Order: sequence, then structure tokens, then C-alpha cells
Amino acid sequence: MTAFPTPEADIDQQILTLSEKLDRGDVLAANCPSREVLKHLTSRWGVLVMIVLLPGTQRFSALRRSIEGISERMLSQTLQWLEADGMVHRHVYNTVPPHVEYTLTPLGREAAEKVRDLADWIEVNLPTILQEQMPSSAQSLLE
Repeated sequence: MTAFPTPEADIDQQILTLSEKLDRGDVLAANCPSREVLKHLTSRWGVLVMIVLLPGTQRFSALRRSIEGISERMLSQTLQWLEADGMVHRHVYNTVPPHVEYTLTPLGREAAEKVRDLADWIEVNLPTILQEQMPSSAQSLLE
């Protein structure tokens, strides 16, 4: 497998009709709707919400306690985005006070596993990443 598109791949792209391209999505295109979904899933809070929901259903307050630093407003907005994208199911129980639970949909579970893999990779490689972020003058002091 090559790292760069082959001429055959370029021909395949030229053969696609506009409706086929729209159906498939093209995240590199400025007006592609997949960019909004990508933004929701890969935002700092989107990734963390998805990871916290992987083990199972959670109430809003449990999500908020699990994700340090997230405001109620940001958690609410993130859950609304993920629900609108079909990643999260919101179940409201008709009680007083209202009882609301959030669960990943099958599509959301699949996406959450992928963003968890990215988060895991970051955690494993964090020492190297932090070393690369260090200014060269500080690195020379450590050597």
C-alpha cells in the first residue's frame, strides 16, 4: 500500500458524480457537512464525553463529575451536538425532578472506541510529546 494517491485513485475521484461525492463526504472540502461532525467528535469535550460514556449509561451530573473542568453549559452543548449527530441517545424519565440519562448509540460506540484509541495514544506518547514541546534551550540544559 502506498502513502500517496495513485493515478488510479485520481481517476476514481474524477468518475464520481457530485451526488456521489456528497453522499460519501469529503472532509477536506470547505463545505462538507462531515466537518461539523468531525468538530463535535474531536473537540476536547466531545472526546472526553464519548470516552466517559463508553462503559455505559450516565446521568448528566455523573458526566460532569467525571470530566474535570467542564462547565454545565459546555457539557450540555456538547451532549446536544453529539445527540444531533446520532452519537448519543438522551432518555428523559417523567419524574420530579427530571431524570435524564445519556447512552452511546451503536454509531456513537464505534466512534467512541476510535477517539479513545487516539486519547490512549496521546497518553502513551505524552513524555515524548512534552519533550518535543520543550524549547531547545531547556532541552540543552537537560542534556
